[in-house]
Amino acid sequence: MPRRAGKDPQQAQARALLAAAAKEGRAALLPPILLGLAAAACGIAQAWLVARLLTALLGYGEAGWDVLGGAAALALLQISLNVTQEALAARAGEATRASLRRRLFSRLLAEPPGSRPAGEGASLLVDRVEAMDGYFARWMPAAALAIAAPLLVAFAAALADPLSGVILMAAGLMVPLGMALSGIGAAVASRRQFDALQQLSGRFLDRMRGLPTLVLFRRQEDEARALDRAAEELRARTMKVLRLAFLSTGALELIAAAVLGCLAWRHGTLAAAGHPMPQAALFCLLLVPAFFSPFRSFSVAYHERLSAQGAAAALAPLVTADEGPGLRLEEVPPSVTLVVDHLSHRPDPSRPMALEDISFRVLPNEALVLSGPSGAGKSTVLKLLMGFAAPESGRIALNGRDALALAPAERRRLIAYLPQRPVLLRATLRENIRLGRPEADDAAVEAAARAAQVMGFVEALPAGLDTVVGEGGHGLSGGQRLRVALARAFLRDAPLILLDEPTAGLDPATEAEVLDSLRRLCTGRTAIIASHSAALRARFPKVLELRDGRAVPPRRAAVP
Repeated sequence: MPRRAGKDPQQAQARALLAAAAKEGRAALLPPILLGLAAAACGIAQAWLVARLLTALLGYGEAGWDVLGGAAALALLQISLNVTQEALAARAGEATRASLRRRLFSRLLAEPPGSRPAGEGASLLVDRVEAMDGYFARWMPAAALAIAAPLLVAFAAALADPLSGVILMAAGLMVPLGMALSGIGAAVASRRQFDALQQLSGRFLDRMRGLPTLVLFRRQEDEARALDRAAEELRARTMKVLRLAFLSTGALELIAAAVLGCLAWRHGTLAAAGHPMPQAALFCLLLVPAFFSPFRSFSVAYHERLSAQGAAAALAPLVTADEGPGLRLEEVPPSVTLVVDHLSHRPDPSRPMALEDISFRVLPNEALVLSGPSGAGKSTVLKLLMGFAAPESGRIALNGRDALALAPAERRRLIAYLPQRPVLLRATLRENIRLGRPEADDAAVEAAARAAQVMGFVEALPAGLDTVVGEGGHGLSGGQRLRVALARAFLRDAPLILLDEPTAGLDPATEAEVLDSLRRLCTGRTAIIASHSAALRARFPKVLELRDGRAVPPRRAAVP
């Protein structure tokens, strides 16, 4: 019982997500539904003309080439309507999935780095969102047509023979019952199948990224066996979903066969006694496939719905989550005073403190260099300042106000961050710089490029700032990649600058040029620089040395 109660909120969130997405795309789904009804009407008219042809062949009436031509024309029209309906439904599903993927991607970007495995995030964005395609492109039109189209067919049959219409209506009421008996189990199996797929996708991608480490420690065989077990579990769950799907389809075909038998018995009995309307009898029999065709489409799409529910159960907690509490900034202040007071942080309870009782103060137009060996806590300080982790104790204040009270997105508006290995995309240099402020115009981008001394090497390129670089900045040297990242920071024009080893791996000449750009970047701003560089500490004399997560007291000059 507790297990069921624990799943109810997740299922409610999934239903709410599907309902909201369906409401958003309702206008785009109306044309496919209307086209489906028009195709059903064509099928009814075609059945009447075919019944007339068969009646004439049996010697109970007359029918000419016009009737045959009309039936053929209706068949072609019905095919055209069905093709157009599927195209419009696919387009509507694609638009809804694109909107959902944008919302999901924005939420993933708002999460702290490292809080979710890369494979899991990729599975959410690709596999889970793609699993929603059938819900919008097929199930929603099929669900509407499974109600409206059979009613239209049953009404047409009732006009020819009232009892035949009643039989069709009774069969239509039995179809949802038969599908529900297998659908409950299929929903659970589908949700578990998607969980297994996500775990396998995430595990595979993460292990591929860490393959050199696995080989180094000779763990590749163990991981291969673990992946084999996960793949076997996915196969078993997929086959269970398929078995339940075949069971639902079998129930529908059994009902269709029973209805066809009932109508054949009724009209066969009337024929033995001299059927008063043989064309109506054939018409009712020919309507059986048209009556169950929407249900067959619904049955196929019903399993798409179950897959979508399984995917939505994983997406809903992320997509429907609140942005979180926090203050909002009316505008970005021109300058920031940063105060860190007795800051301590332990990322893992089983490990020692990463930071312990760290305090410092940095004013506008001032830069603080965090120095110390690797693992001393420099990058941890930057991570806490950016809001990617919460401190265990202590206070971070911006202009006298608690930074933790700000919404994470608002805190990031105040910050320009330059990592040790800047990320450059496969795009033009101009587009890579514009990532710092996407709404900036070309003049602002070029001004930032000049301030970061990017123009010094760009002028020699054939396309200038419109030169395309490869993924990760392929085609540029380390110093050139760093200058592009500096230009991005200039363009962002944030009052608080965070730099992580900005001159690591540079030769002395390039380092001197970068330091000149850094000096201009930090002018008028509050800057925190994590670095081992002696040349950088010489340029920025305010230094806080860290060792084992603690601040090292400054050395006093010896008294002669």
